[in-house]
Amino acid sequence: MPTVLLIAVPYVAAVLFLGGLAWRVWTWAATPEPFRIPTTTGQQRSLAGIAPSRVESPSTTAGVVGRMLLEGLLFRSLFRNVASGPTAAGTCPDPVFLERKALWLGAMAFHWSLLVIVVRHLGLFVEPIPRVASFVASVDGFFQVGSPSWYATDVIVIVALGYLLFRRVRDPLLRYLTLPADYLALAVLIAVVGSGVVLRYVARTDLIAVRQYTLGLAALAPTAPASPGAGFVLHLLSVSVLLAILPFTKMVHAAGMWLSPTRNQANDGRRRRHVNPWNAPAPFHTYEEWEDEFREKLQAAGLPIEREDGRFQNPQAGGGERGAPPAAQAPLT
Repeated sequence: MPTVLLIAVPYVAAVLFLGGLAWRVWTWAATPEPFRIPTTTGQQRSLAGIAPSRVESPSTTAGVVGRMLLEGLLFRSLFRNVASGPTAAGTCPDPVFLERKALWLGAMAFHWSLLVIVVRHLGLFVEPIPRVASFVASVDGFFQVGSPSWYATDVIVIVALGYLLFRRVRDPLLRYLTLPADYLALAVLIAVVGSGVVLRYVARTDLIAVRQYTLGLAALAPTAPASPGAGFVLHLLSVSVLLAILPFTKMVHAAGMWLSPTRNQANDGRRRRHVNPWNAPAPFHTYEEWEDEFREKLQAAGLPIEREDGRFQNPQAGGGERGAPPAAQAPLT
């Protein structure tokens, strides 16, 4: 059983994570995008005297890159999050919307802390330890509180996860909209962070043995440690479950946002025409043909017609005249 838990489970989780993520990304990348559908609230580039919004409504590739970086690194759209606020009775019949920065701050704290934690853990899988991992760990543990020193991101990520869970439970509307999969994702994240904190500060383990084990996993030559301890096994299983379910939950937005056509497209619909590649050649009925077909009925109804004599110039034939439509004509659908 220890061998199955410590060797088979991580590899199965890694296969599900890589395979599921590749499948989701391939599905998004292979989906045709026939139209320009960028989500924008800014001024599109138009007349020379009107200043465009190069970030809100970018019309160039550089502007799209800037908007994507601001969205992915600073959560720019979430920063402008608003919610309906209370109004005094009889003073303001219209709804009032107030800014809500707490969600943006909690999301920023959680995602950036999680990124720092992942970078710190690179030292367990790479030999020699990358300089970036050592630098991040030294900056993260700058305060040197206790022994071992407390990492700032450990405290921040716990507070951020607690806030994200509290707001879902506290708000009735958000609680109604929350799906079981949302609670599952939060529960797995709390299990990963909680077991990691306990493993570092409470149930200490042999870091040398753990690093040998993780290096073996990365080199595809795993060797289960002699006495891993319950805390390490729990943390390993929590991380494995997180990797296995990540491509199939909302947490996959980390990869999906970069492929979102509402964000990664330039808003240049006024500057150049985008033709739908799905448009197949189809027969069409011209106005002249329609008027020839219903000429008698139009005249009987007293409706105006373009030509009284029933003769039209055929532009497709390069000149000449024609009367009624050709007798042999494919039916139109």
